[in-house]
Amino acid sequence: MRTTSTYPARPVLISALALAATGSLLLTPHPAGADPKPVTREGSAGSALDRTAAASPQSAAQRALTAPAAEKTGVRGYPRRQTLAADPENPADKSLKLGLTPYHAIAPKLNALQGLGDRVSVEVAGRSAGGHRLYLVTVTAPETVRQAQAQERMRELIENAPATAARSKEIKAGYKAPVFFNNNIHGNEWEGTDASLALIERLATANDARTKDLLAHSRLYFNITANPDGRIAGTRANANGFDLNRDFVTASQPEARAMRQIEIDKQPAVMLDLHGYVNGTLIEPTTPPHGENYEYDLFLKNTYANALGMEAAVNGLGYTPAEDGVQPAQIPFRDQEEGWDDWPPIFTPQYAAFHGTVAAHTVEIPLTVNNSAYNTLPVTELRRRSAINVDVAGAALRATLDFVRTHRASLVADQIEVFRRGSVGAAQVPVSAQTVPGVPGIGPEDVYTTAFPRAYVLPAGKASTATARLVDHLLANDVRVTRATRAFRLGGRTYPMGSYVVDLHQPKRGMANVLLADGRDISDKVSVMYDISGWSLGRLWGAEVVPVTGGGLAGLALRPVSAAAPVAAVAPRGDLRLRLDDPSAVAALNSLLRQGVRVRRAADGSVVVPASARGQAGVAARAYDVSFTAAGLTGTTTALHPVRVAAAVTPGELFALREMGFDVTPVSTAVLDAGFDWSSVDVLFVSTGLDRAALGTSARNALDAFLAGHGLVGRGVGGASVGTGAGLLDVTAVEGNGDANGVVRVVGSGGPVTVAAPGHSFVYAPVWFTGLGSGVRVEQSYATGNPLVSGHWRALADGSGGPAAAAGQPAVVSGPHAVLFGTEPLFRDHPKGEFPQVAQALITMAHASSGLVEENG
Repeated sequence: MRTTSTYPARPVLISALALAATGSLLLTPHPAGADPKPVTREGSAGSALDRTAAASPQSAAQRALTAPAAEKTGVRGYPRRQTLAADPENPADKSLKLGLTPYHAIAPKLNALQGLGDRVSVEVAGRSAGGHRLYLVTVTAPETVRQAQAQERMRELIENAPATAARSKEIKAGYKAPVFFNNNIHGNEWEGTDASLALIERLATANDARTKDLLAHSRLYFNITANPDGRIAGTRANANGFDLNRDFVTASQPEARAMRQIEIDKQPAVMLDLHGYVNGTLIEPTTPPHGENYEYDLFLKNTYANALGMEAAVNGLGYTPAEDGVQPAQIPFRDQEEGWDDWPPIFTPQYAAFHGTVAAHTVEIPLTVNNSAYNTLPVTELRRRSAINVDVAGAALRATLDFVRTHRASLVADQIEVFRRGSVGAAQVPVSAQTVPGVPGIGPEDVYTTAFPRAYVLPAGKASTATARLVDHLLANDVRVTRATRAFRLGGRTYPMGSYVVDLHQPKRGMANVLLADGRDISDKVSVMYDISGWSLGRLWGAEVVPVTGGGLAGLALRPVSAAAPVAAVAPRGDLRLRLDDPSAVAALNSLLRQGVRVRRAADGSVVVPASARGQAGVAARAYDVSFTAAGLTGTTTALHPVRVAAAVTPGELFALREMGFDVTPVSTAVLDAGFDWSSVDVLFVSTGLDRAALGTSARNALDAFLAGHGLVGRGVGGASVGTGAGLLDVTAVEGNGDANGVVRVVGSGGPVTVAAPGHSFVYAPVWFTGLGSGVRVEQSYATGNPLVSGHWRALADGSGGPAAAAGQPAVVSGPHAVLFGTEPLFRDHPKGEFPQVAQALITMAHASSGLVEENG
């Protein structure tokens, strides 16, 4: 156990600081603290953030299903100069009030920095959800094309032939250690951008020996603002309403995909992600639990050592609690017991570790200037705080450069060792005082390792859009995938030709395993987690993923692939059948309906497209990579029409609905009270932001009238309260532990909503239903026993709210005019395999009272 702990767990720490932040604004200095609690889900539908999300183009959501990885260009030397066009001046940019650099001033600033010499290069790494350019600045000593090619060759050798790289004298002498500084990923945590711009300016012209040595032996990469949309608007999220520091497993957002490509292309050994606001400055490494797929001994060794240097630099600035309101820096691994963990790979530094980064940090600068402080504190006080924050961020940046300059050789060697272990399937090294000397307080609570399987197989068989998506996602994350050119037997099972095999003897085995494994139930390890604790692309994306623990791959006919084989197909004759078992299939259906194709729905939830629309089906098959088979259906079918959805939902849910091609109109309590035209929609979907009881009489009557003649799809207690309040379903919604989340086992009943649903779902603050009255149908239940597969789900202090209480209870229920979900089938646009449940619910409810005539197929 920790012997040096001086701080309580993070939630307690944050609460104490939040109380301090309510102090007087007139006395010196103003206290400053963090947000009252971590932000773990997107905001409510009535927030300004959601209105921004609602304004984002629907095409952005549709592109997320098939967004390709960025293409690599030829190797060029440094500097790589370009003149950036200026953005229009925006007096509404929220940075201005703080005395910081507005987004529109960044391009001119970067143009000027490129003109200071031959060390600064600027590239556009992509565009944000709102269309703003993402600037990647490289600072290094000049390189000819030949020298840059040599650096790229050494970088590839480090990943692809680590044993050879470890012996290379050229790498030891000449490889430039890559360092990545990520700024402003949360848009209203501004100051990292300004600190980086100031550092780039100093590095551009400094002629001291230390700077020359640093730039001769390293490349420094600065993502100037990872979230320009949020920087401008003063929001944590981007224009689509997403917290980008939660999106790395899913990569639904263009900014996350751009950062992913930087990690892959530049392969940083060290990275900082600059955030705010925790007083004193919080510098990772973290508390337990630690990600079990990392080479954590190497990661902790370097991250802790650099943290000490940053701590000394920050404290050395001389700010004090009495004079400036600045507390001494803290290192969670050393100073806290739990509550600030690195378990999920959704955070930037933790994701970076899977690409070979051996020292990676979230740094939370100290003085709050966002949220309520932004609107209530005097401008002079906000600017005082921002100036201190820039100073603190700058100290962390400079200390990291000192660390890199001093430890370049060992950092590169440790990165090579990460890739070597993966390539040969070496055992992980548990952390201890012996394996990580110099790090105090290591105890059994810090030991997390996993048993990597020998390989994963994604079996071929019926065409699977989910499998193709998962393969392409693995490849986009730099995981190596092969495909069998003939049938093979492995681990006691025979697989057909065309099956995909992910060999876990590969440099980035941690990335492969963290994406494909079921994960782990860590409920008994710690009492609280900072964010989600479970994710499994195999379980949640709808693809079959088989871990193979024994046997060898030698002799198997496996061919490396650069993309998944297309799934698109259309039967040559007769009516066509499309199974709605994937969000892409739903998007294809909605595309056909918008074109006026007479699509019918069968009793098993699939849809039938007439032979006369074969050409349109072919276009949809190619666009969405789905398969239309011969119909082969008999029995009653129902004609479908395009579904128009009114939605009071999170930004992630809004994005997922649009991704599936639904016509969505965001609504909220305020929107309904202002007067809403219910004739413009067919169904209502509610999870948050719509409180029926808070509506005015006229709006509530209009809502109830609509629901009586149409239908509701509800998620969580918010959605359930609308359904029960309007008398649509006689049930009681029971909310479990609000901090619980993870992958759970579920059992479907074969009803129209969950007919093709997989046997796993995702929960966050899980809900189940009791007291089912007449006419209520159970669509899906939590499995008996312990339904939790991976994640963190404990009972509350009184023994209620845990997985035992939920076991066997209804998780999804329906009636003639409502479907209620206790699970989270659209959470952060992530659990793709669960999306069709919502689509089926919306289609069912939208047609429940349409009066359309049933037909015989």
